Amino acid sequence: MAKSRRPDIKSLYYITHVDNVPSIVSHGILSHSEVERRAVPYTAIYDSAIVNRRKERVVEGSQSLWDFANLYVQPRNPMMYRVVHERGDTDLAVVAVSPGVVGLAGSYVSLGNAASLESDIVPTEEGMEALADQWAIINSEWWNPNDGSKRKIMAECLVPTVIPPDHIHTVYVSNHDTAARLREQFPTGRPAVVPEPHMFFRPLRRIQLTGTLSLVEGDMFFSGMQTLTVSVNVVGIMGKGLASRAKYQFPDVYVVYQDACRRRRLQMGQPYLYKRESFVDEELADEPQTLPNPNARKWFLLFATKKHWRERGDMAGIEAGLAWIRERYQNEGIRSLAMPALGCGLGHLQWREVGPLMCRYLADLGIQVAVYLPRERKTPSELLTSDFLLGGNSEG
Repeated sequence: MAKSRRPDIKSLYYITHVDNVPSIVSHGILSHSEVERRAVPYTAIYDSAIVNRRKERVVEGSQSLWDFANLYVQPRNPMMYRVVHERGDTDLAVVAVSPGVVGLAGSYVSLGNAASLESDIVPTEEGMEALADQWAIINSEWWNPNDGSKRKIMAECLVPTVIPPDHIHTVYVSNHDTAARLREQFPTGRPAVVPEPHMFFRPLRRIQLTGTLSLVEGDMFFSGMQTLTVSVNVVGIMGKGLASRAKYQFPDVYVVYQDACRRRRLQMGQPYLYKRESFVDEELADEPQTLPNPNARKWFLLFATKKHWRERGDMAGIEAGLAWIRERYQNEGIRSLAMPALGCGLGHLQWREVGPLMCRYLADLGIQVAVYLPRERKTPSELLTSDFLLGGNSEG
């Protein structure tokens, strides 16, 4: 008999307010209906209209989603993005439980956001096999509303009534200060409290070089900067790396890029600024139409680092493009800028050469600039100092 396919789930995750964690550790993760029945005090993080909609969906003809404790397979998802946008990250926690809870009687798997009628809710075994088929989506760092990945990345495990506290093993928070405060409430060290900023769309690390220039280790596409820079070539092909990410997550950027190449508006030394008018939250947040304060519009600076995608990065062309930014950013209306380490990925250039060049041009623009470090390899700490990158001539 063939063995059933199951994804390699290490943990399942419950997103909550940090103030709720002590109660959860004591009583377990309760369904909404059980919270009401026991009259358990709690601090809500979700929009009430969104949560109440879960009352209306019935599982197997009797229980509604309100009767299940819901766990996400991937906590870094559109719902997390939404609550971070609304509340900030310091009030949030992610409670991680052992995947064995899916074996509890009466449990189900939702193959996407359970509140969506497009997501099938099926028994556990069938659900585990189906999750294996969409595992690449669930483990992705981004999603798109047009291909279903925005819904599917929010796959859930539904456990009736209560998830017992002995299944809880870790609580994740966004920073060390929040972790320290929460650990004080668990003197035995159980559960473990771990800062994991990436889970909350925050940088793993930030190094402030000047009052306006910082180095960032993290995901540039979740940056708070107004303008995001995408490294490209000038032949109209977005192959891999950040360009591929932009092509997938923001398809309109790809269309604009191809047109800019065709019309020769994008060239070496002459970036092209796409002043996109739609809100990023439309792509990233769950139920974006109900957000009271949508995220600011994001612009995309298409920056050519080489002529052809097969070539190495062109240092002279990169320097000319940086000079263009210095000369034009004010007239173009760029108010803040996020930029990757130009040419250091698929362009095969080295941070040792590119970093000082970028910092020299970007250090004193008068706007906030975040340079995102190469993700392909760890950058030695001696190459991240102001002495190395700015020659010691940094602002206060």
